[in-house]
Amino acid sequence: MKGCITLSNGNTFDGDWISDNHYGSGEIVFYTGMTGYEQVLTDPSYQGQIVVFSYPFIGNYGFDPKSMESAKIQVAGVVMADCFGFAAKGGRKSIVDLLNAYQIPALKNVDTRSLIQQIRIKGSLPAVMHVPSISPDSFSLEEYWPATSMEKTGSGDTHIVLIDFGYKKSIAEALVNEGCSVTIVPFDQELNDIEKLNPDGLVFSNGSGDPMRFSNYFHRYKNLAMRYPTLGICLGHQILALSFGGETQKLKFGHRGANQPVMNLKTGKVSMSSQNHSYVVQKESLAETGFNIWFENVNDGSVEGLWHRSFNVASVQFHPEAAPGPNEHKEIFQNFINSVQHTEKVRSYA
Repeated sequence: MKGCITLSNGNTFDGDWISDNHYGSGEIVFYTGMTGYEQVLTDPSYQGQIVVFSYPFIGNYGFDPKSMESAKIQVAGVVMADCFGFAAKGGRKSIVDLLNAYQIPALKNVDTRSLIQQIRIKGSLPAVMHVPSISPDSFSLEEYWPATSMEKTGSGDTHIVLIDFGYKKSIAEALVNEGCSVTIVPFDQELNDIEKLNPDGLVFSNGSGDPMRFSNYFHRYKNLAMRYPTLGICLGHQILALSFGGETQKLKFGHRGANQPVMNLKTGKVSMSSQNHSYVVQKESLAETGFNIWFENVNDGSVEGLWHRSFNVASVQFHPEAAPGPNEHKEIFQNFINSVQHTEKVRSYA
């Protein structure tokens, strides 16, 4: 069956429909990694987004549920140049089977090169995937909120509370691998409830969308970060900057993929990172926040990490747990845990 994806600016790209769901909408973005489609499709950072894969052949190693970053597929749609729709060896299901199981619209045989060029010129746009018999009825974007109940994992002596804005499973696993027990709490968990958990440190997770939608909680987040050793990742990095008085802005088409170069301004070292974000922290807004820039994007000079001069607070815009991507930033978790273990617990409100 033929199908197409229509952008809000009127441009349409044709392809072959390969899923049972014949309609879907979301913000169109592209991913540049050669591998890692299992993690991308299930990463809550991509919630509500139609992902265009730049690599020309997707699905060749099947889909292993053990590689899922959350309990379900999170993307709003998938666009590919070509797709291997059969199950791979070792009991792996096919990517098409999984997309159908979660009713995710999908297209193949699309001119993804031209489509990605369009996104780079026009920016990330609302888009609709549909079969010819169905016309787009709206290009409005739905706002997604993380819905998590309190969960616990790991049995280490260092207790970390992971504040969930749409967290990846790999972040919790990385903390457990560093000898931590982890309690995952919703983004709107009350202060006194977190206090009762008696954490040694906090991690503000990744997530999707505009960080300003959490503005009602900024005072709470700042209070917590001033009292406990804190690490922010991706959306969590942006939220920490905003909570201390910084500002963010939306990029034209964001940073996505497993090959984003960043420079550590403390050491001058350049390393590759895995990223997925539309918003960045504005450099000029940091003057009164107490933050110094830790990492910077080599390509466009945008802020990729922060450290606070007065409190044990640090953050990175990229994903130190990678999954998928280069495993060059494991020391960020290690350094955070070391700082937690050498900080006396705070038991009263700041």
